[in-house]
Amino acid sequence: MALVATAVTFAIGPANAESNGGVRVMPLGDSITDGFNVPGGYRIDLWQKLAAGGYRIDFVGSMFNGPTSLGDHDHEGHSGWTIAQVDANVVNWLRATTPRTVLLHIGTNDMYGDPTAAASRLSTLLDRIITTAPSADVFVATIIPRSGSTDNAVRTYNAAIPGIVQSKVNAGRRVHLVDMYRALTLVDLADGVHPNATGYSKMATTWYNALRAVPGSIGGTPPTTAPPTTAPPTTAPPTTAPPTTAPPTTTPPPAGGCRVSYTVNAWSTGLTAAVTITNTSATTVDGWSLAFTLPSGQSITGGWNATYTPTSGAVTARNVSYNGSVAPNGSVDIGFQANHTGNAGRPSSFTLNGTACSIV
Repeated sequence: MALVATAVTFAIGPANAESNGGVRVMPLGDSITDGFNVPGGYRIDLWQKLAAGGYRIDFVGSMFNGPTSLGDHDHEGHSGWTIAQVDANVVNWLRATTPRTVLLHIGTNDMYGDPTAAASRLSTLLDRIITTAPSADVFVATIIPRSGSTDNAVRTYNAAIPGIVQSKVNAGRRVHLVDMYRALTLVDLADGVHPNATGYSKMATTWYNALRAVPGSIGGTPPTTAPPTTAPPTTAPPTTAPPTTAPPTTTPPPAGGCRVSYTVNAWSTGLTAAVTITNTSATTVDGWSLAFTLPSGQSITGGWNATYTPTSGAVTARNVSYNGSVAPNGSVDIGFQANHTGNAGRPSSFTLNGTACSIV
């Protein structure tokens, strides 16, 4: 098979080899993810777009390659591999790296052997991924074009993917379709199979746009939290007025009507905190503010799915436009990145709209 050979020699490093504490994203697939012809592939431009957009991302995976212009070389792209081969290993990879987001482009090598059942194998692989990492957003790409008659098999396979993705969505899974096939043409291929530099750049743009369309998949908002929409996007407002997305009043839950889980991933001078707020009352919360006090020495540098004011001490996280309503037994996931001076602990208490929450 054409994809079995690899054009570059890459080092295999341990998971998290270049962890920066950002949102963990796993590029998953075959040689197109690895970067055949262009070591690093789409990951080069995708990393640069994410960095320029103010997103703090940690690519994860057991593989490691790419140029110095790629800020994080970790990935899970295996040259020559089929869907079944990825399926046989994906559970271990997911458990080792715990990605928040998965970028899946797989199936090109299946077009050589048994293309008819490739869609079924993809569905099985997706079930494996979402069972192992149920909180992850999984972006599933149609595979890129092929030159010659094999492109007929590619088209047939790609035609089945939207239905597969929709079936997972209907089951409540966080799976998203990415139309990669139409992002490239045959001119964007170096050898009729793998992209050239322009093709990989087009893939990066397509991934980037898809990620930005799903709040939270890459951190929701860039590390500089945007103020109300009337102000420049990275300039802090002169006062600490509430964001324009917050309603003028909020509905407090009854006493004991909220629960907060708080998970910290810390390194030497920084941390990320993943926070889940659950409404345990019988009443919908319409507009929320979560108040807590950060331990001394911690200072928020960016966040997602909420606005945070101030950035240290007694902090209030407020809902953004798309997550202000929390139904009974419903929950909302928020989080932030922060610096610390040695104490990476969690706040001792949380209040939702003035009501104390239990902590798990």
